[in-house]
Amino acid sequence: MFVLFTDFGLHGPYTGQMKAVLHQMTPGRAIIDLFTDAPAGDPRASAYLLAAYAAWFPIETVFLCVVDPGVGGTRPPLVLVADGKWFVGPGNGLFELVQRRAVEAQRWDISWQPERLSASFHGRDLFAPVAAALARGEQPPGRLRHDDSDRFPDWPDDLAEIVYVDHYGNAMTGLRAAVLPPDATLAVGGRALPRARTFGDQPPGTALWYENSNGLVEIAVNQGRADHALGLAIGSPVTIS
Repeated sequence: MFVLFTDFGLHGPYTGQMKAVLHQMTPGRAIIDLFTDAPAGDPRASAYLLAAYAAWFPIETVFLCVVDPGVGGTRPPLVLVADGKWFVGPGNGLFELVQRRAVEAQRWDISWQPERLSASFHGRDLFAPVAAALARGEQPPGRLRHDDSDRFPDWPDDLAEIVYVDHYGNAMTGLRAAVLPPDATLAVGGRALPRARTFGDQPPGTALWYENSNGLVEIAVNQGRADHALGLAIGSPVTIS
């Protein structure tokens, strides 16, 4: 299957045009919209989401990933295979945590170019055709990459910040719950939050943190919106005690 991970949003033509390329080149393949609202223009925050949610998918999945504020610039276009899953997109840190957590990984520079390549829409013109070719069993169209200029070793293994706010106002962090002590207390927006198993373990209106369904630390308010109640947004810091 193809899995789309982008910051395009639900409005406008961008997701549809990428899907059209995939349909034309690999008719009948399933296309999953995983995130269309990844943190806009923020590969760093997006990298922690991608690593957590990609783990849910089987090997041979092809991830078409576009969070690309430097499109058309110097950042390299890449193919990454990590533990049997394929990732196509910009070499701007978006794949940093996927690669770091993989047991086996290889990268290729994408050297192929279409006849017409928009400077501002590599998702449609470059990344989607490459993703389709990989799904057909073709080899990555370029050389193995040994240059680490696309890597970000200074990024932490777990990010103590908000990386996503969902439809309900729940705020995901870049922290994996498994790395925290079971009795850890989190502080955000000037408030200390206890750990709970699920929302209803605390009274209505109470803020809490819990391990979400993909293993990330998530902040919520039972029957409320954590983003509004705590003043949270992407990039808001979280402290652990």
